[in-house]
Amino acid sequence: MKNQNMEGIGFFQKYLSIWVALCMVVGVLIGKFLPGIPEFLNRFEYAKVSIPTAILIWIMIYPMMMKVDFQSIKNVGKNPKGLFVTWIANWLIKPFTMYAIASFFLYVVFKNYITPELAKEYLAGAILLGAAPCTAMVFVWSTLTKGNPAYTVVQVATNDLIILVAFVPIVKFLLGISKVSVPWDTLILSVVLFVVIPLGGGILTRILITRHRGVEYFEKQFLPKFDNVTITGLLLTLILLFAFQGEVFLANPLHILLIAVPLTIQTFFIFFLSYLPCRLLKLPHNIAAPAGMIGASNFFELSVAVAIALFGTTSPAALATVVGVLTEVPVMLILVKIANKTTHWFPK
Repeated sequence: MKNQNMEGIGFFQKYLSIWVALCMVVGVLIGKFLPGIPEFLNRFEYAKVSIPTAILIWIMIYPMMMKVDFQSIKNVGKNPKGLFVTWIANWLIKPFTMYAIASFFLYVVFKNYITPELAKEYLAGAILLGAAPCTAMVFVWSTLTKGNPAYTVVQVATNDLIILVAFVPIVKFLLGISKVSVPWDTLILSVVLFVVIPLGGGILTRILITRHRGVEYFEKQFLPKFDNVTITGLLLTLILLFAFQGEVFLANPLHILLIAVPLTIQTFFIFFLSYLPCRLLKLPHNIAAPAGMIGASNFFELSVAVAIALFGTTSPAALATVVGVLTEVPVMLILVKIANKTTHWFPK
């Protein structure tokens, strides 16, 4: 079963948590012993957005946006129950349970280890993770659980469209009740920069390539060229982040673990909140598994980008989103195993 499960996941993706940890170390060492590098890169900034970081984030997000076939949305009417489960879990429940769980742990359980000011910023990072359901790695999780690929594409495509209208007001509301002031224009600019532009570029690229070379060439030859581009962009971004974050990290190494606790609990909770209703609705496993995975995993690339734009590269909020990257892969692989061992729960 192990080899069968792993065949859908690439080398970089399989060991992503290890690469993230290594990037943390490299970034902290750069910040500590070569502080001139982050100081130099910090000069390139426009409207409080780090230009080097923005470029790396576009490199991360653009390839995954090309994977989304918006033509698939015409199939929304086919077996809509699974889509309703996904939408309800992702947009009506997940952001608010993330806020509740993170608040409880950061302000109550860990109050002796984290100052209220730091707790507020870590909560802001958690909110950004909770308000952005996965649109990229979910293809990997779906493959590992033998999910229906066509249905997964519809789930991702509709989520991408919902992000455009729901992400900003949800984040604004939850940050507001967390007493974190964020200007509307900065939040909207972040979504334009890190969702609208790469999404538009991905759609345009897909249309142009498929028109001239065909869908099969695009899917089988063109897209695979970008397989490691997203991960490379992510890892370089993390090195840059930890070069800026070095002092914060060295002062609070225990905080990485403390932030990871509510994020991990939330991931398990949302998975079962989506997966079990699919069982009650008697949906097939190849729809139930990706429905659970897309809610449980996060669009952490977007969360990191928005945290940087809103709070800066040296902020605790940005650190919290990076912890989301660190915890996601091992936790999701556990959920993959759970999904693959419970196929008998669902009709054949």
